[in-house]
Amino acid sequence: MDNIERLYKCYEVLSEAGDKIAEHVAEYKEILQAVKGTSKEKRLASQFIGNFFKHFPDLSDTAIDAQFDLCEDDDTQIRRQAIKDLPKLCQGNADATIRVGDTLAQLLILDDATELQQVNNSLLSIIKLDTKNAITGLFQQITTGDEPTRERCFKFIATKLLTMGPTIITKEIEDYIVEEVKKALQDVTADEFHLCMTILGATKLGSTITGHAELVKLATEQAELNTDAIAVDDEVVERFIQCATAAAPYFSKTIKSTQFVSYVCDKLLPIDTWNLLATAVSQDQIQLRLLKVFAEMISNSDKLENASERINAVYNVLLEYMPLPKLTDEDVADAPPSFQFSHAECLLYTLHTLGKKHPGNLTFVEDAEKLKDFRARLQYLARGTQGYIKKLEESLKGKTGEELKTEENQLKQTALKTTSNINILIRDLFHSPPIFKHDIVLSWIVPKSSKLGKRHVPITFGDKAAANGKEDSDQQEKKSRPSNEQKFYSPPSGKYSGKVNPNYGNNNNNRGRHRGGGGGGSGGGFRNRRYRY
Repeated sequence: MDNIERLYKCYEVLSEAGDKIAEHVAEYKEILQAVKGTSKEKRLASQFIGNFFKHFPDLSDTAIDAQFDLCEDDDTQIRRQAIKDLPKLCQGNADATIRVGDTLAQLLILDDATELQQVNNSLLSIIKLDTKNAITGLFQQITTGDEPTRERCFKFIATKLLTMGPTIITKEIEDYIVEEVKKALQDVTADEFHLCMTILGATKLGSTITGHAELVKLATEQAELNTDAIAVDDEVVERFIQCATAAAPYFSKTIKSTQFVSYVCDKLLPIDTWNLLATAVSQDQIQLRLLKVFAEMISNSDKLENASERINAVYNVLLEYMPLPKLTDEDVADAPPSFQFSHAECLLYTLHTLGKKHPGNLTFVEDAEKLKDFRARLQYLARGTQGYIKKLEESLKGKTGEELKTEENQLKQTALKTTSNINILIRDLFHSPPIFKHDIVLSWIVPKSSKLGKRHVPITFGDKAAANGKEDSDQQEKKSRPSNEQKFYSPPSGKYSGKVNPNYGNNNNNRGRHRGGGGGGSGGGFRNRRYRY
């Protein structure tokens, strides 16, 4: 009898054995040996192993290893069959479910789309069979796996597991996921940190004030706000931006952002530090991402200690983005004005908000020379802003709803929001003394329809942006963030350009892991630091 016939004969014997199936160990062993046979034998073995697995507990380890061998076979068809049959091993066997969950988690890094779909299907199947133990296997890979595997596991949890509904994701299971993700936060990369916070935000923590406070606490611990680390270290700045971006949606009148705001004022905004931040080619992008999350947090801070010094730090950086007027028309012709509107919007909004909270702490108002200089800069920025607004309005005038949806026109509308906000803020701050009458919505925030809001792209003013845009684009492109490609908007005159970085806070320059235990709780610094301190 050839091997294929023999396999079918073993299957027939086991199928018809009824209560005496455990007596037919020899036939089951023959099926297990077939994983070393021909392609057809292997495919049959894959189907048969799981069918009788539960009847031979003494051979469970051997059977699981045999099935795993098939999952690593050189033949794609055999691998797919073996992956499809893995859930058969999990019926009523907790240990097998954990091991299968762990193995399927490792297979999430497969490149072949068909195989990967089968891995996802099998994982979902065992989760439905035995949710707790299947997820335990998944988290084992998060604990022990390499970075690509860990990241795929987190993405599976975020995009597949948490969407399975309350019949699968019960309160007990959700509590377990939260607990395990918190443990994982003790040692994560920047990408993984973002995924962990996304997962936690999709659980009960994202829907209650108590949960929001816990999420902010986790982000605060990771940010290491009390560290004496050198603030100009790219890695320190990137970690802060990541953590602040994760915390920002959860700040409120109840949960204050004061610690983060104080850190920016004290560690990042002093002008010598600011000018050294991210001195690589991405300097403007890093600085803008920092300013945007800072602006988002500022309205939910308590009154600041040392308010005058901290407001001065904001004021001094703002001056960097508000050039003094050109003396003559010839000067303007030789060097057209170049305004970085997105940076200016963030800083003007921050100064305006702090001024409203601390009206007696604007020290530049008390200095006649400084106030005169500030008002001259405001006036010059206002002229540039109004000119740009006029061009944008003319360009958008008469466009149909469908035309306004094009990428170029979307950029123009964003630029119009940015410059209109600047115009409103300038009107308040130009008063002597400044007033704080108007409330604006930051141009990249989508009102209420999106919980986290959206960040817009940087808008610059002047030929410099167009000249540097291609270089910036090449430098900003990241393997894990293909959406960082720069795009441009050039109004009809050819004089102005818009420089775009659509990825608001996920441009991770760092592939080391956050390590827990740095200052109590689950927070911690990056592992594999490029710089030491």
